[in-house]
Amino acid sequence: MTAQILATLLPVFLIAGCGTLYGGFRTPDIRSINTLNMELFVPMLVFAVLADGQAPLEEYVGLAIGGAVIVVGSGVLLWPLVKWLKLNPKTFLPPMMFNNSGNMGIPLLLLAFGEAALPAAVVLFIVEMLLHFSLGLWMLSPGTPLWRILRMPIVLASIAGLAVNLGGVSLPGWLLEALHMLGGVCIPLLLFALGVRMLDIDFGDWKTGMLGALLCPLSGLVLAVPLIWLLGLSGLQAAALWVFAALPPAVLNYLVAEQYRQEPHKVASLVLIGNLGALVVMPVVLALVFGHVYPGVG
Repeated sequence: MTAQILATLLPVFLIAGCGTLYGGFRTPDIRSINTLNMELFVPMLVFAVLADGQAPLEEYVGLAIGGAVIVVGSGVLLWPLVKWLKLNPKTFLPPMMFNNSGNMGIPLLLLAFGEAALPAAVVLFIVEMLLHFSLGLWMLSPGTPLWRILRMPIVLASIAGLAVNLGGVSLPGWLLEALHMLGGVCIPLLLFALGVRMLDIDFGDWKTGMLGALLCPLSGLVLAVPLIWLLGLSGLQAAALWVFAALPPAVLNYLVAEQYRQEPHKVASLVLIGNLGALVVMPVVLALVFGHVYPGVG
């Protein structure tokens, strides 16, 4: 089990570490890298996975519902605590709800469970992204128009991929292979970009950051346990939801907070200290998945 955990986590942290080391010497334009990833490589991967006729998407409806409930439910669950601690809900709750399903989630699930986990990883990523750019933007700015969501490359790729899959359209093997190759670029690039972002950690608000590093995975896992039973999830999908529930806050929370001027420095502490906390949280979660909760999945 220890070997499985190390084989899963070491590549994640080594690639992210390379980003941190390179970023310390060269200061790359990480915004341009993220733009390229989110506008080209990630949509290519999303379309390729959804459009592949070998992926029976109807089997992932329960998983998608589970992912959505964890995202929304985390905010509902933590709302009374946030009010009691007199924290700003607009600052604290979004990082607790919208987790790192892209930068960390997709690579982690692939390394933990192999290529068979890719559809589950992409489904959870799409759910989280759609909620982030709808509910998440509404939380910060209730007047956000719907067209902002519909013009996103990831949303367009999701709609196109679903249309191809559900419509029974068979794409040529060479086209799917090319799309998978282009989309595959995003996986190490997501981790590399995460590593570069780690250089921006601000420990000035470390208490809030530590609180978020604890509450983000805890709230997700509290919801995941009954959801797996209620939705009848098992095997790989149950393991994927378990890992998804424990992921740290998404880096995108910081970019959105910066855009809407919603205390971006505090959000940066929540996001980046939360991702550092994953060094402790994810080995524990994977140990439960591999050894006790769902033995045999790995």
